[in-house]
Amino acid sequence: MNNSSDVPSSYWSELHCSKDALTDTYGWFLQFLLAVLAFTCLIGKRFCEPRYARRPWLIWFYDTSKQGLGSLLIHAANVWLSPHLTGNPCTWYIVNFMLDSTLGLLIIWAGIRLAQYCARKYDIPLINFGEYGKPPMCSAWVCQCVLYAALSTFAKSSLALALRLPAVVAALSGLRLSPFTDPKLELAAVMLVIPFFVNIFIFWVTDNFLMYKPRGVSSKIKTKVRYQSIKKEKSGSEDEEHSADERLLGASV
Repeated sequence: MNNSSDVPSSYWSELHCSKDALTDTYGWFLQFLLAVLAFTCLIGKRFCEPRYARRPWLIWFYDTSKQGLGSLLIHAANVWLSPHLTGNPCTWYIVNFMLDSTLGLLIIWAGIRLAQYCARKYDIPLINFGEYGKPPMCSAWVCQCVLYAALSTFAKSSLALALRLPAVVAALSGLRLSPFTDPKLELAAVMLVIPFFVNIFIFWVTDNFLMYKPRGVSSKIKTKVRYQSIKKEKSGSEDEEHSADERLLGASV
């Protein structure tokens, strides 16, 4: 019985993804369909939230757009990297995707928690994810988008460097999605079917990270002066009440 190593490379090229399979018309169609389905899942998540905790559409857009930007950057990097690695580009794409959905998500989560810690410790409310001020400020959203994009880029760069290690390349370059013998079916599996089901979980979890408000962190954007003035007014009214009570007590004595 012949080993897979005895099979000519032309045979595999006919049965599996070609180098440009991820960026041909069919590949772009699958990517567009995946983006629409992922966006629909985030809309569905909003309606699954309790009515008393449901975010306004503007806040929902601020939260989800950060995740959309990060996912777009990571996806673009995977589409560009996969054909440049030795072996089946579809296999490399799904390997990259699964690493991003596990180790990459862990790195981003740690970065979000670090940003929230710095927001509390150094009083930098603009980088406190989910806080945009009252009324919501576009500048806070931009700062958080830039920070989330930087976290996504760092996570993707770290994993991409790990995949370039000779030992990792030698172990993964020979992998093939053997159950699939049709290149279009293989491409649909790695760019639509598997990512769709994984993204339902990943997008849901990441959205909770981005909308989460740590206990003890209040929204200080554009409200600090207002809080101080209210506090002064309250303290002044309380002093007047105390002086009035003292006058009544003195009169009664």
